[in-house]
Amino acid sequence: MALNKDTYSHHISQQFNDELEDVKSRLLEMGGQAEKQLGDSIHALIEADSALAELVCEKDRKVNRMELDIDEECRRILARRQPAASDLRLVMAISKATTDLERVGDESKRIARLAIQLSETGEAPKGYVEVRHISEKVRQMMHQALDAFARFDVDLALEVAKADKDVDIEYASAIRELITYMMEDPRSIGRVINVIWALRSLERVGDHARNIAEQVIYLVKGTDVRHISYEQMEAKAQS
Repeated sequence: MALNKDTYSHHISQQFNDELEDVKSRLLEMGGQAEKQLGDSIHALIEADSALAELVCEKDRKVNRMELDIDEECRRILARRQPAASDLRLVMAISKATTDLERVGDESKRIARLAIQLSETGEAPKGYVEVRHISEKVRQMMHQALDAFARFDVDLALEVAKADKDVDIEYASAIRELITYMMEDPRSIGRVINVIWALRSLERVGDHARNIAEQVIYLVKGTDVRHISYEQMEAKAQS
């Protein structure tokens, strides 16, 4: 059975409705925290703000704690309610999405650590234009993926998956350019490698946003769209 925002709270037990709404709200709260961590880590990197970067690293524990709390609540719902059909999909989708959000927090922490290292050089290295551009795209993907989850919006989830393809292409192009630059100026290798690692983390954030979007499609349509091309995903989501 397909699911939408108006029909998922349909149980005789109001308490069950409340439990599902609460755990979904917790997921979105965790998503907001992960978004902030990502934005702060990127700002710290580009502005050489080591104090902000340190704060990102410290706050990663909060995202980890939220993941554990949500997982515990999902397990409790599964044990007590034994949900079926769309209810089961909702709980499973939330559980998997929290894992991706926790990993977004991890990638933000990695970017923050790189920001600290790069701030010590006192020089903005080659590649910051690419960081700015790709970071804007993955931040938008994250926001849209969470919005799609909040609204059970399959079309918006598909937009996220499509954007991930574009990010992968831009990432590959940026890496080729930076490798060429290092070959031309070996003195830049240390600094530029750190930028490459930051870009790699951003590319992974895009992957996690796509994963969340895939969970939205699974939740609404009951169709597993992992590990397939965007074109195949689109066909399944719109069938």
